[in-house]
Amino acid sequence: MQERLAQFGSELRRNRIAAGLTLTELAAAVHYSKGHISKVETGCKRPTPELARLCDVALRAHGTLASLVPAHPLPHEDASAEGGAESAVLPSRRRVMATGAASLLGVAENSGLSEPPEALGSNLLEISHALFDQYRRLGQMSPASSVLPTLAEQTRSLCSLATRTGPRTARKLRGLASRYAEYAGWMAEESGDDEAALRWTDRAVDLAEVAGDHDLASYALVRRALITYYKGNAADTIALAARARSQRLPARIRGLAAQREAQGHALAGDYDACMRALDAARALLSSDSRDAAPALGTTHLGDPAAMITGWCLVDLGRPREAAEHLDRECADIPAHALRTQARYGVRRALAHAVAGEFDHSCELTGRLLLTTDCVGSATIATDLRRLARTLARHPRRPAFLAIAPHLNASLTPVER
Repeated sequence: MQERLAQFGSELRRNRIAAGLTLTELAAAVHYSKGHISKVETGCKRPTPELARLCDVALRAHGTLASLVPAHPLPHEDASAEGGAESAVLPSRRRVMATGAASLLGVAENSGLSEPPEALGSNLLEISHALFDQYRRLGQMSPASSVLPTLAEQTRSLCSLATRTGPRTARKLRGLASRYAEYAGWMAEESGDDEAALRWTDRAVDLAEVAGDHDLASYALVRRALITYYKGNAADTIALAARARSQRLPARIRGLAAQREAQGHALAGDYDACMRALDAARALLSSDSRDAAPALGTTHLGDPAAMITGWCLVDLGRPREAAEHLDRECADIPAHALRTQARYGVRRALAHAVAGEFDHSCELTGRLLLTTDCVGSATIATDLRRLARTLARHPRRPAFLAIAPHLNASLTPVER
């Protein structure tokens, strides 16, 4: 329960900051005291469904907050209130969406059934697909470390149920579990734990293989290449990404691999090889036809190749060109995609700083810091530290002095 309180409080705070409201302003909008809202944000007070709905409307959170507060008691809090064996085995869709797929599995395990009906597995599969989209959305607005435990539990729950249902549903459950595990690997990397990221990625590959998906092993190379990229190892980044560009693979995986290879070439300073890889990525990603499975890679960029072109141009020492690309592409990032905004926004500010547009870079940085604080990303912090070093070259400029305290505070937790 304490974990759920902390998750709601963290989400409430991030939505409030994103909306530009102070505690006092939000309290006035929902007619609660400032002290009460503060205690909810810190996890000291339990939010009611009513407060969650009011905050959803005030912050235009589109139901994100309400989905974190169950409208009914959890199974262990009120085991018989809903009455009857049927409701204990097959809870309503709304209830499961509120408590998570793990709760549905727990209900089935406590029902006394040695083997859940196929309908339960199918129900869980459908709901878990929907939940996965919500967790990815939550991952855009929350520190990765707050999302990771839930992803781990969902993966475990899906695997557990897969051993006790029909073979076709079991295969689908394990396939979805592999996507949860892959996303957990990304959240682990965002938390700064590369070893855990690799373990989760390996787990995802193992689950995918059992489910008959042999392509995820190649995408895992793309994920590993990101780790080597952030370590500054251009040769390994290129080599790993190149191994995931086999003609037998789906266009999306090959396109994402080409993008990563381009980033490696940029890190190595090879402009021509970088541009060739980006051209290949653009063609492959534009031909991608998504299936019903959760998409691999980012889903918040209108033109991923164009954005990564701007990214690479910074590493290639062409900051003015980079800034033009990034200015244009960052304008199209959805408002709710805070992690994506922070990732490319920091790189955009870096491009302007390196291009000598110091005051403009400071202005962009100042606007971004609340967002970078919200998402708590180790990978974004890598660029943020690089940006801070660039801006600190002019320590007495008023624009820098205005943001320096917040910038230093934002970096301190990451560097401990």
